[in-house]
Amino acid sequence: MKVGIIGAGAMGSLLGFYLSAAADVWLLDSWQAQVDAINAAGLCCELDGIAELRHPRAASDPAAIGACDIVLVLVKAHQTPWAAEQAQLLLKPADLAADQPTSRQADHNRPASSPETLVVTLQNGVGNREALASVLGSARVGQGVTALGATLLAPGRVRHAGQGPTVFARAPDPAAMAALADLFNACGLPAELSDDLDALVWSKLVVNAGINALTALLRVHNRALATVPQARALLEQAVAEAVAVAQVHGVTLQVAEAQARVLAVAEATGANRSSMLQDVLRGSPSEIATINGAIVREGQRLGIPTPVNALLTALVAALDATAEMRVGET
Repeated sequence: MKVGIIGAGAMGSLLGFYLSAAADVWLLDSWQAQVDAINAAGLCCELDGIAELRHPRAASDPAAIGACDIVLVLVKAHQTPWAAEQAQLLLKPADLAADQPTSRQADHNRPASSPETLVVTLQNGVGNREALASVLGSARVGQGVTALGATLLAPGRVRHAGQGPTVFARAPDPAAMAALADLFNACGLPAELSDDLDALVWSKLVVNAGINALTALLRVHNRALATVPQARALLEQAVAEAVAVAQVHGVTLQVAEAQARVLAVAEATGANRSSMLQDVLRGSPSEIATINGAIVREGQRLGIPTPVNALLTALVAALDATAEMRVGET
């Protein structure tokens, strides 16, 4: 199986490292230092103080990669339109022909409605699948959520900072999604399938809403949210609001159960710097609008109060806006 990964940040690098054990893996990123480091010396992953080197390939131009069986999207939410454009260049020829209805040739080994290349988002937040589908077509775009944690240490070097399962929606192509889950399992990354896409997305959103913004604002690893009472109280309030919104979407979550789950994730990924913390520390735009901000927008639409999430959203947005003005330690 040939796998293209759009986005060679922390999570993209982690998955590129593991999946390269059983697949032909290419990472695509505009960050040239990362591309050069991977191609020159390989991709090093640290886990529990032990470092291992593997050799996926990397490129900044999709033409150097060519057509893929699976394309995983792991960029930040604001980069999703760019990722959709890049994904178009990684489709198999039959998929390109399918976009021209009169030119498609019949494939008797695969249903006519099934694409040859499946694009799967594992991004945080909501709205990314829809953004990809608006460009690539809904029959070509799948989605999953992962509890894995990763911290990018330097170009070509990533730390596996949190264990956890990955769950893929069975739609839109059950056979292809099952093959992807099998690949994850074969590479030591527990994965399974689910028929309930909304539950997947909203359950992960609740976790992100409880962890990401707080770690970014407090400048702490995930574990601090479970061990510091003041931080834990804020997490529990943010999660309770997120659950109230999710329940209206038909997601069968209970507040106490969800709070316990989010705290368990914070413990399991205790050494991890959340993706939002990593963004804030390097002065990059955060994904606050598609995580806590999404909770706030849906709460406003549904008439559900979300004051804690609203405050977290405003504070992180202010961090984003003042990135170039921050006072250093000197």
